[in-house]
Amino acid sequence: MKPTERLKLLLLLTAFLGTVASYMQAHASARMPVARIAGNHTVHLEVASTEAEIEHGLMYRTSLPEDCGMVFLFAPPRAVKFWMYHTLISLDMYFIHNGKIVRICQNVPPCRSENPMDCPTYPEGERCVVSEVLELNGGYTKRHGIKEGDSVVFELPDSKDGDSLKSK
Repeated sequence: MKPTERLKLLLLLTAFLGTVASYMQAHASARMPVARIAGNHTVHLEVASTEAEIEHGLMYRTSLPEDCGMVFLFAPPRAVKFWMYHTLISLDMYFIHNGKIVRICQNVPPCRSENPMDCPTYPEGERCVVSEVLELNGGYTKRHGIKEGDSVVFELPDSKDGDSLKSK
């Protein structure tokens, strides 16, 4: 194959893969789960459900869009504590059980220590039994008037039967 033919083939392949990647990204984001907080605040979510995903969380992120966050799923519900090890941005944490916010930790600061044992855990005090934990930008709670006891509904958008994020 001549160098010019190789270049044409490479360009065609690159264009094809770019189109496929764009389609896959658009299709995936259309099914990105959302949380409806207090009935009228909607945030788009990344999901952490495996132990590795839960442990990694939002580590190393330098920003997070206002209407985006991460949900941590715990099935069955369990007592948890969260930390900010290697997390670079302040976060608000909503500890959720039975569709209600049972505890909020606001503007939780990053932990700058290289030793994870030096990082504080949240919520302070005893562990909190939850089915989900939602992490959003620090200050989200205050900006949107969210409070403990508010409802949180998780769903997949554009579903015909109102798919819940939880497995049935």
